[in-house]
Amino acid sequence: MTIDTISLQCFIVAAETGSFTKTAERVGRTQSAVSQQIAKLENLLGKTLFKRSKTLELTSDGEIFLNYAKQIFSLHCETLDCFKEPDLKGEVRFGIPDDFASVFLYDVLSEFISVHPNISLHIECDLTMNLYENFKKKKLDLALVKMPCPKDLEYASELSSEKLVWVGNPKLIKDKQAIPLILSPKPCVYRKAAIEALNNKNVKWRIAFSSHSYSGIIAAVKAGLGLTILPQKMVPKDLPKNLLLVRSDFLPSLENSHISLLKSTDQNPAINSFERFIIKHLG
Repeated sequence: MTIDTISLQCFIVAAETGSFTKTAERVGRTQSAVSQQIAKLENLLGKTLFKRSKTLELTSDGEIFLNYAKQIFSLHCETLDCFKEPDLKGEVRFGIPDDFASVFLYDVLSEFISVHPNISLHIECDLTMNLYENFKKKKLDLALVKMPCPKDLEYASELSSEKLVWVGNPKLIKDKQAIPLILSPKPCVYRKAAIEALNNKNVKWRIAFSSHSYSGIIAAVKAGLGLTILPQKMVPKDLPKNLLLVRSDFLPSLENSHISLLKSTDQNPAINSFERFIIKHLG
């Protein structure tokens, strides 16, 4: 017996929505059919994938299988993209934070354009809250945002969760002196996280450098102007060792960073295809 892609799709959407009813609406099947697909997967694997209560919650086995399911389903869709829809046409308006654009966007774009040269991409780089507002105003088809998955959006999924870390020269942390910070301007979610964490621990701080640009922030960190916060994956590999991941009893711990992908519709093949490429590289 093999794993079919319909069961995988039902499982992935159920994990995202926490509901058989919402999953049925998303995949265009009845609630009973979705439940049967999940049961078929569980029988095949010999494991319980969901804790069934008012909402669906992944078991430990379900969390492990989710990673495999996304990889298998993504490869399946990518194969169809390449061989069945090489002439796919359309327009996709995509919003992405500047730091993610600097680190990940080139790989996504180069691979996507090689498969779908007839799709027109319009990329908007901005702060998460600005992207979120533009998405709600229907100015974007897809938006990558640094926030937990919004519950009021029909097509939204959380791609990853990662702890934020302090980055900068530890020598800048001096007793009774305000910590110099390198942050993006309001309404940056990382700025808010850093300042709230410091205020909660009654640590004095000051803004030493502010920039919308990820490259500008990294340059300021390398120049020793202050400390910033980044998700682990966003810390540049070439950053000098003396600036990496500051750990200090003086600094507060930080909450996890959540990365979510917002999508306007599930019925546009061009948007669906670009979504899969984003998930492949960032999920």
